[in-house]
Amino acid sequence: MGVYKPLDPRSQKPSSKNPGCFLSKPVCVSLVLGFLSLALLHLLCCSPAATQQAVLSPLRQYINNTYSFVSSVLICRPGEGTNKNCSYSEGRWVWAPGHARRYNATECNVKERQDCIRNGRPDTGYLDWRWQPAGGCPLPAFDARAFLAAVRGKHVAFIGDSMARNQAQSLVCLLSAAFPYRLLHRDASQHRHNFWGYAFPSHDVRVSYYWAPFLVRGKGKPEDDSIKENHVHLDAPGDRWGADADTIDVAVLAAGHWLLNGAIYYNGSEVIGAHNAPPEFSNHTKIGYAWPLHMAYRTAVERLSSGGGRPRTVVLATFSPSHFEGRPIDSPTACTKMEPYKDGERELEWIFKEVRDVVYEEAELARARAGGGATRIEVLDVTTLAAMRPDGHPSVYMNYQPFQHGVPEKMLSDCLHFCLPGPVDTFNEILVQILKKRR
Repeated sequence: MGVYKPLDPRSQKPSSKNPGCFLSKPVCVSLVLGFLSLALLHLLCCSPAATQQAVLSPLRQYINNTYSFVSSVLICRPGEGTNKNCSYSEGRWVWAPGHARRYNATECNVKERQDCIRNGRPDTGYLDWRWQPAGGCPLPAFDARAFLAAVRGKHVAFIGDSMARNQAQSLVCLLSAAFPYRLLHRDASQHRHNFWGYAFPSHDVRVSYYWAPFLVRGKGKPEDDSIKENHVHLDAPGDRWGADADTIDVAVLAAGHWLLNGAIYYNGSEVIGAHNAPPEFSNHTKIGYAWPLHMAYRTAVERLSSGGGRPRTVVLATFSPSHFEGRPIDSPTACTKMEPYKDGERELEWIFKEVRDVVYEEAELARARAGGGATRIEVLDVTTLAAMRPDGHPSVYMNYQPFQHGVPEKMLSDCLHFCLPGPVDTFNEILVQILKKRR
């Protein structure tokens, strides 16, 4: 019996024809590409939304990652091959179709008033922009795996006002689109969005949000919206997060809006001043908003720095401006612009600059006090990029199907928070880069 001997490919003469195709190679390639294009077109036009999301999300992630890699090689100046030294605080919004279409907000339990697509917002162009930092350095698209790897085994807590919650819910949605998660706790009824925590078991990561609109202890309106006054104790951290502070490894602090509105301020039981207080408190010293904001950040950072040597990162987020721009909160025409502002198109208001400066000053003071200790202080500067996105707010689509019964004369509009998904996702793209930096 003969023995089969495989042919030595080196002994074979190359064929002048393509044995796998009756046509020439260029024609075969064109046909294959045409078939793939038709398949993609069919997917976009005829497939269920869930199927589109499942297929297109990895594709978008691949394109974004490829863009980031190529940008880092071709655009960044010598010595800037990584994002370690890049500043993301200034830049411009550039057209990037599909960049922010990363999750279904209804599936990740966001506050209904920021779920703009669910509420019937018909235009979705606000999801087609990405932030391009000045100076040429790229800002990579959010990478859930990179974020979870950077905080493996840690407790990440967002502490502050409703903009802190907006960013916290964005983060949970971005992570849950790629990794399984479970609810750890959530307050009941009307406070269900004010105190909650989720776990991401794959990396032993916990993400929490603590409602503390003044960062420090707030009584009155912060606890019960029917009460008019804010009574703020500048010498004590917020009760809920202050009790859990020793368990927190990464804290993101965001405040400012409520301090601009006004409060009566205390040191212990003693009233030390007021700002924009009701008439019955007008006899107290008027102390403005800047000094209380300094004190609030200082008290919060001091509490987070007192963890007995526990390594901790404290991120101070700057002010995210609103876009009511002179219109009342109940105007159906508030914040109806449909594209970002261009660079230089609108000057940042002085009060927003001042509030941002407070954050930088407190960060510098905290670094000086830490002296290279266990607490690392960072600034997440979102003021400029947020100020350039009047198109990203819910506006009247904070309400479900607002025009189903016609156009009302008055209707509440949200020109402060961002739609989810939306521009606030960029806050977390920058947060990833901050957490990836070496200590």
